[in-house]
Amino acid sequence: MPLNDNALKALKPRAKPYTVTDDRGLYVEVFPTGGIVWRCRYRLNGETEKLTLGKYPALTLKNARRKRDEAAEAAAMGQSPARQKQLAKVAAAGTATVAEFGERFFREVVAKDRKDITIPRRYFDKAIVPAIGVKPVRDVSTEDVRSIIWKKKEEGFDAAAGQIRGLLKRLFDYAMTAGLVSVNPVLALPMRHVHRVKSRERALSPDEIRSFLKAAFESNIRRQFKIGLHLILLTMVRKSELLLARWEHVDLEKAEWHIPAEHSKTGKPHSVYLSRQAVAMLRELKALAGGSKLVMPGRGSLTKPFAHNAINNALKVALKGQDIPAFTIHDLRRTASTLLHENGWPSDVVEKALNHTIGGVRGVYNRAEYEPQRRQMLQFWADYIELLVQDGRVIMGRFKPAA
Repeated sequence: MPLNDNALKALKPRAKPYTVTDDRGLYVEVFPTGGIVWRCRYRLNGETEKLTLGKYPALTLKNARRKRDEAAEAAAMGQSPARQKQLAKVAAAGTATVAEFGERFFREVVAKDRKDITIPRRYFDKAIVPAIGVKPVRDVSTEDVRSIIWKKKEEGFDAAAGQIRGLLKRLFDYAMTAGLVSVNPVLALPMRHVHRVKSRERALSPDEIRSFLKAAFESNIRRQFKIGLHLILLTMVRKSELLLARWEHVDLEKAEWHIPAEHSKTGKPHSVYLSRQAVAMLRELKALAGGSKLVMPGRGSLTKPFAHNAINNALKVALKGQDIPAFTIHDLRRTASTLLHENGWPSDVVEKALNHTIGGVRGVYNRAEYEPQRRQMLQFWADYIELLVQDGRVIMGRFKPAA
């Protein structure tokens, strides 16, 4: 029985997709999400072909029947409407700019590969689009991508240049898959010539920790960054976990900070047990947050966090002119791990505090959270750092409750 408007409006989603026929090869497919798509079948050279016409209700019943008739007429003349539609899509894609194709790339590739696309999205928007965003994908040359990558290297950010190179390679790999280009222009720039990842072993000595904190708190970087760097050292969290932290996940009365799975590198929720020093720092950050839901809202915005490079740059500014060998923010975690192990804390407790996944058979069977031990260890660690600071006669703040 042919469809009518009332019958179409009455269609309801089910657990699995299903079809409802109209007439002369026209039908709708109803999806569990509630979406409804018009399709039609026709025969060409003895074979059945299928053509997607559009979505209901944007495409009305009347217009869907008209499109069906046009497809049937083309098939009767020996033409394939499905093939013509595909060729039209390829032709349209062939004129797509980098900015336009990038949206498709993020939607169809990046978002499916990783939960957090913040960093690649930032590189795309800030480094790639301003340089070649309006250029058709098929016209991008090796020199175009070289200029983007080498600009970042010349700014002193070799690791970022490597990440941009990797992002561009994946984008043009997908452009080859989509038929937009026949050669990936990034392949002429081997990663070993852009950035060679080195296994890091840097851990600060106690004297370097004292000098680092003194330099940070006496520098002219933002107060939030001074506290943030100190807090990363005390809590052993990752930089991204601090920058994405929200006050709804922090309980200062219970001295707990719960990092949700979507903010955790391991993809699993993680609890951080706060020392009294860490609680004091978070109270100050709350005052500086100005009512934001973020623990560290970015410059000029209460709804967006600081960019990852902002705190990296703050560390560089703080250490400028200091007699301390270079280190990264991530090295603060290795520093804590090294000194805690040297002070006799069990490896499983340290690894759990670092939110590391324990490998091997032990990792399979050991599900302990070690909450009491972690609380004790992190308070020991904060006291240890405070003593280092006091010995250096640097006052970071009043961490002990007032009498």
